[in-house]
Amino acid sequence: MSAKHVAVLMGGFSSERPVSLSSGTACADALEAEGFRVTRVDVDRNVAATLAALRPDVAFNALHGPYGEDGTIQGILEYLEIPYTHSGVLASALAMDKAQAKYVAAASGIPVAEARIMNRYDFGNEHPLKPPYVVKPVSEGSSFGVVMVKEDQSHPPQILGSSEWRYGDRVMAERYIYGRELTCGVMGGVALGVTEIIPQGHAFYDYDSKYVKGGSQHVIPAQISPIIYQKIQSLAVKAHQAIGCRGVSRSDFRFDDRFSEEGELIWLEINTQPGMTPTSLVPEMAVHAGYSFGGFLKWIVEDASCSR
Repeated sequence: MSAKHVAVLMGGFSSERPVSLSSGTACADALEAEGFRVTRVDVDRNVAATLAALRPDVAFNALHGPYGEDGTIQGILEYLEIPYTHSGVLASALAMDKAQAKYVAAASGIPVAEARIMNRYDFGNEHPLKPPYVVKPVSEGSSFGVVMVKEDQSHPPQILGSSEWRYGDRVMAERYIYGRELTCGVMGGVALGVTEIIPQGHAFYDYDSKYVKGGSQHVIPAQISPIIYQKIQSLAVKAHQAIGCRGVSRSDFRFDDRFSEEGELIWLEINTQPGMTPTSLVPEMAVHAGYSFGGFLKWIVEDASCSR
């Protein structure tokens, strides 16, 4: 019986291209070591023709950002009837739109922070929320375009109205949540461990904290009370199901325990295409659960399908 042919989709043309190339290369190498026949596909505008010619058994989606995790590539794969990994068209589009994902999560009883969705040109000189708050592009990942507005800042961030802004016109102003950065992966509808992310030398978990060596420390299992640990796992599964995710996802939280052990726990967002290097958060959680990196990726490949 011939080895299953897996096309690893990577690169693309979003702001997260370098991250995707790193994820895709790590996945392709590990899948080859697991015995799969692997073709590395650096995704461009001709990807549909490329895939139609390749006819792989499975497309492993290692893309990040717009076009790769917003339902676009998923729609192409559905049209070509190529089984693929991670979430389907609707869940991918929904999760990529932070505003819509927040509405769905809140309707499912998941605690979220107050927020306003605005056009970036409407900020003017008045704060949309009482500082401190965070401004985020509605449809970007890897903390691209995230701006922190501090308590003593007299006006909204000026970059929002400038030509330097490259992250779309729809932005979200969200109440800043003090406290700890916690995240939890879900694999096949089952919660993995909870990781605390401690940025090293950064004010928050920004791009450099995520991808520059030494930018952050990952603590798994997170050193929090069992009640909060289990609550995070439960909420991560609830978000995975509410959004309609498949395969693996990762939900991010803030936990403010300055005044009590119970504190305030807030769900921030869900990621349907988590980073996939051996040291990325979800693969670390899978290793903590007893999988090897290769074994984890093999599970993802075996889970692939159409109509997700």
